[in-house]
Amino acid sequence: MYDARAEDARVLELAILGFLYEQPLHGYELKRRVAHLTGHVRPIADGTLYPAIKRLERAGWLGRRTEPGSRAAPRHTLTLTDDGREELRRRLREADDVDISDENRWFTVLAFLRHLQAPAEQADVLRRRLTFLREPSSFFYDYGTGGERPLGPEAFDDPFRRGVLTIARAASEAELSWLTTTLKDLETR
Repeated sequence: MYDARAEDARVLELAILGFLYEQPLHGYELKRRVAHLTGHVRPIADGTLYPAIKRLERAGWLGRRTEPGSRAAPRHTLTLTDDGREELRRRLREADDVDISDENRWFTVLAFLRHLQAPAEQADVLRRRLTFLREPSSFFYDYGTGGERPLGPEAFDDPFRRGVLTIARAASEAELSWLTTTLKDLETR
């Protein structure tokens, strides 16, 4: 059964690991970066971010160092441990089907995919997304006697459903083009 809360926590943890792979950050700076990447979907609450940070610390993937603050309170800087770096790379290499198929989760994977050092590993993840995008799909289906058949924008008089499908098709075509070009580039490295 799909557990939305657990899946949200997984993508949040991936974003935390990814941003800290790039540089140590204070909690509020990390929150701002995560919100810019994923917050357009759902804002990041302190009650979500800080428990995720604690989980990653307990797992040994994050460290914390205290620095003097500009005021009286000290500031805590979060850092990624060597084990945390490997965990990020593992999660990127082993992105699951939902990471590949859900657009928001995919963008989080894609934002940090450069941290996989081997072009072949990067290409493997991109090929999985390419395979997913090439599968016939739609938001709307004909459930006639022939089974489920995806419907395109031309099947609707409703301008709003046509709009949904036209926009989705254009985005999909742009992504397919980008994936094909990027895979060719990675295969020559």
